[in-house]
Amino acid sequence: MRRRPNFPRQTVIAVCLFFAVLSAATVSGQPRGNRLLPRYVTVQEPDQGEGQAILDEFRGMGLPGDYYLEFALTVLPRRGDRAVLSGQLWGSRNLTGPVSRLSLRDPEGNPAERLLLQNGPAAAAWRFQPGGNGEVEPVGPDTLLDPVADTDISVFDLQMPFLYWPDAVYEGITKLRGRTVHKFLVYPPEDFAAAHPEVGGVRLHLDTAFHALVQAVVLDPDEQPRRKLTVLGFKRLGDQWMVKTIELRNEATRDKVQFEVVGAALAVEFIPALFDPAELTRAPAAPSRVERF
Repeated sequence: MRRRPNFPRQTVIAVCLFFAVLSAATVSGQPRGNRLLPRYVTVQEPDQGEGQAILDEFRGMGLPGDYYLEFALTVLPRRGDRAVLSGQLWGSRNLTGPVSRLSLRDPEGNPAERLLLQNGPAAAAWRFQPGGNGEVEPVGPDTLLDPVADTDISVFDLQMPFLYWPDAVYEGITKLRGRTVHKFLVYPPEDFAAAHPEVGGVRLHLDTAFHALVQAVVLDPDEQPRRKLTVLGFKRLGDQWMVKTIELRNEATRDKVQFEVVGAALAVEFIPALFDPAELTRAPAAPSRVERF
C-alpha cells in the first residue's frame, strides 16, 4: 500500500499546479429547473454553510509568490502512438485572481501554442499560435473546449474554471481512492451552459484533511461522466508541497493525457507585463535557477 504523504496543511497546494483561488462562491442546496440533482451522502442535506467555508478555504490555497514550472504533457491514446509535448508555465496573482501563462512545444520541439489563463470569479483566456495568423485570440465560452496543440486537452482542462463556478452544492463526506473527501456538485454559468449544453456540471472531490483537490469529474446532463481529472502525485520542494502529476481521461474514447511537472522555480518575481495578452507573441525566458527532477 502506498504511504500517504504526511505534509503540513498550510503548505498543501490544493489546485493543480498553477491555481491560487479567491474565495467568492455561494453554495445553494436548492436545484432549479432541469439541472442535475445533487446526490447527498447522508439522508439529510449537509450543512451548506459548512460547505461554503470548505470551498472558501480550498480556493484560498496556492503557491506563495510567483512561480515557474516545466512540464511534460504525455498523450496516451487508447489506440495509436504515444506522444510527449513539453511545456513551460509562469504563474502569479493579480487583482482579479490567479493568472498563468503557458508555452507548449510539439513532440519535435517546435513552438505549438501559447496560452494566457486568467482565473478567479471573472475567468478569461487568450491563445496564440506561432506560425499562425500572428494574432492573439480571446477564448470565449464557445471555444473553451477546443483542442490545444492538436491534443485531446483543451483550455477548459488546463484552466479548470469550474473551480470558481459560484453555483455549488455541498453533497457531504465520502470515500474516494482510499481517501476521505468532501463532495461538491458545481453548475456551469449561463454563458458556458448555453455554449455547451452537453455539460451538466462538475463533481469535485476535496481531501478532508488538507482540502486539496483529489478528483474532478465533468458530467453530462444525464450525470454520466464525460472527462475525469485525477491528481496522482505530489512533489515537495523545500517546505512547500505542490501537485506533480495529473491524469485527464476522456470517458468516451478512453484516451488519456498526463500532465507531469519536471522542473520548478518557486518564490520568484515576474513583471506584471508578462501576463498581458499582447505579450503572447513573444517567448519569455525561464528563470535562471530551476530545480529539475
